[in-house]
Amino acid sequence: MKLRMDHIVLNVEDEEKMMDFYSRILLLVPERLEEYRTAAVQFPSVRLNADTIIDLFPKKLWQKGSATKEGRTHLNHFCISLDKEKWEDLFGRLKAQHITIEEGPVPRWGAHGSGTSIYFRDPEENLIEARYYPEKNSSEKCLLGS
Repeated sequence: MKLRMDHIVLNVEDEEKMMDFYSRILLLVPERLEEYRTAAVQFPSVRLNADTIIDLFPKKLWQKGSATKEGRTHLNHFCISLDKEKWEDLFGRLKAQHITIEEGPVPRWGAHGSGTSIYFRDPEENLIEARYYPEKNSSEKCLLGS
């Protein structure tokens, strides 16, 4: 059976700040943002690639009936992969925006073998790993930033 990731969900406190980060820094395309702003849908998303989106759940969805940040600590990190040129562009944008690189570049193992990764956080402290694989390991190109 061949599976692919459909979506991940991030519990967020400031949807606009998060949307700005994911669209301006990672160059992901917003989806359903205007519908969210007019309350036609409950949350906006950003598109990672043709198969995968990231849903940005506002506090009203993840804090139902609770005064705690329940659910906010369940995600350790997520990893995006892109080709080397796009990875280098992202690395440059992170530096230009003074976004701290917590680790890397470092070699890491993943779905397509060994690659080179950097780790950084979004505005609400979610840890993101961004990686590229050498061409010989890359069996599928990511659409990030294209």
